[in-house]
Amino acid sequence: MQKQVKNIGNYFSLVKIHHTLFSLPFAMIGLFLAFKETGEGISIKTALLVILCVLFARNAAMAFNRYADLEYDRKNPRTAGRELPRNIISKPSALAFIIINAAFFMGAAFLLNNLCFLLSPLALLIVMGYSYTKRFTSLSHVFLGLGLGLAPIGAYIAVTAHFAILPLLFSFSVIFWVSGFDIIYAMQDVTFDQSEKLRSLPVFLGKKNALLLSVVFHIISIGFLITAGLIGPFGQIYWSGMLVYTALIIYQHFLVKPNDLSRVNLAFFTLNGIASVIFGCFVIADLYL
Repeated sequence: MQKQVKNIGNYFSLVKIHHTLFSLPFAMIGLFLAFKETGEGISIKTALLVILCVLFARNAAMAFNRYADLEYDRKNPRTAGRELPRNIISKPSALAFIIINAAFFMGAAFLLNNLCFLLSPLALLIVMGYSYTKRFTSLSHVFLGLGLGLAPIGAYIAVTAHFAILPLLFSFSVIFWVSGFDIIYAMQDVTFDQSEKLRSLPVFLGKKNALLLSVVFHIISIGFLITAGLIGPFGQIYWSGMLVYTALIIYQHFLVKPNDLSRVNLAFFTLNGIASVIFGCFVIADLYL
């Protein structure tokens, strides 16, 4: 029993299960926005299926990233301790894990509605295809943002089976938010990426200019949230959440300097994870209170 729990824990570690906090709150925003719009009440079944879609898609994408980048991870001192380079999880096992999660994602999408199911292969192509983008473009961060940005509009479609402007504004916000903090995270690998001819904005622009672009991306992200707040059915609770969210996003830019990356993990995961959860809670509270 202990061995089985440990094995499951290895897979959770492989996909960094706690990083689901980045996209899940925004998926919940899209979901509850749709529930509110339709006026049909909250469906527990739909909510669970959306959560499963987020979980399975992210598992498949993250495991595929580790699978595709195995040779690079073995060479990079920062990533050499991961499960695949150390053979804690074998490459065939990782591939099986990817296929199972991708199949479960499409199955959950099928149970939601036809449009979700028809779009599910495209969603997988986007979230998994990101893993190869740094081989040919410095805009790999934007592709990662696009993958996570599917969460709000995807959850909205799960309920309504159609597109709409408001959830798309949240999706665009996520694209630039994720792109911005992924630039900060990529600062750690500039030397390695240069040696392996991998591309990123810190490699292309230099650390200082990349950090400035990260700030610009986050300003654009916040701009989309302001626009959503102005055109959506939101009140004071939404704007209070916006203030907290904005403060946390701004604060991370004071933690990382071109010559001091010691607090990258605090800026990358802790602050962004907290900001996402807090903002999601405020938006949903505004919709229903």
